[in-house]
Amino acid sequence: MTDGVTLAGALSGAQRILAAAGVPNPQLEARLLASHALGITSEMVLGYPERRVDLGRKANFDAAVNRRAQREPLAHILGRREFWSLSFHVGHHTLVPRPDTETLVEAVLNWLGGHNGDLRILDLGTGSGCILLALLAELPRAWGVGVDLSMHALEIARQNAAALGLADRADFVRGDWANGLHGRFDVVISNPPYIADRDIIGLEPEVSQFEPRLALSGGPDGLTAYRAIVPHLGRLLARNGSAFLEIGAGGAADVTKLIREQGFEHIEIKDDFASIPRCVRIANTI
Repeated sequence: MTDGVTLAGALSGAQRILAAAGVPNPQLEARLLASHALGITSEMVLGYPERRVDLGRKANFDAAVNRRAQREPLAHILGRREFWSLSFHVGHHTLVPRPDTETLVEAVLNWLGGHNGDLRILDLGTGSGCILLALLAELPRAWGVGVDLSMHALEIARQNAAALGLADRADFVRGDWANGLHGRFDVVISNPPYIADRDIIGLEPEVSQFEPRLALSGGPDGLTAYRAIVPHLGRLLARNGSAFLEIGAGGAADVTKLIREQGFEHIEIKDDFASIPRCVRIANTI
């Protein structure tokens, strides 16, 4: 590269802009944006600060930095997010996968205890497909169905399945939670929307302004999706099967009460890495 500014100079300016916008970890995010926009590896970003950045590439970098300064999620700009050590394509029509949600994957695998039979998995509100596909990657004899109301989300999930070599074991269908579904599954998983509508405006801008409201809104009390899902579990779960539902911080008691009202007695709660109750397991013993 010739002319333009040095990489160190470009990074320094980007860090100031991101910090002023309140972006967490501006130094790290500037480096990630540089690697993406300049088409160079993260090692080159760190190891060659004297490298010259030509004006065309610098314009791409500036545009990416400005998007992030508007608090657009980093994953939307990069087009990808890692989940369960796998790379997932994401976009404006899906939630950005969170580390908290890996708790569901871990809970399922722990419950299976090494069992690797011909498992049937149902993912309600699949979004990018990250939960289902992470499980299929770990369970080579399993197959699964991902359901979502958004056709755009389903297309992203299909792209991810193909990119990960899992398309032959994953089907994605449009549906309103479990309505109209038939058959029984060994595992039912879901990360449903659980934010009470009044609380969405108070979330960080990356979430409240850029992520799909369909995937956030849990209705007036945050429980609307659970009320739509839980009554169907009795007919969807195979004998001795289990459902795993993500819950929000502080939501364990209300969700557990709702589940018990539907006649389920075997319920377990699993904490996430921050010791916050994050996953409820519902066992079908019938």
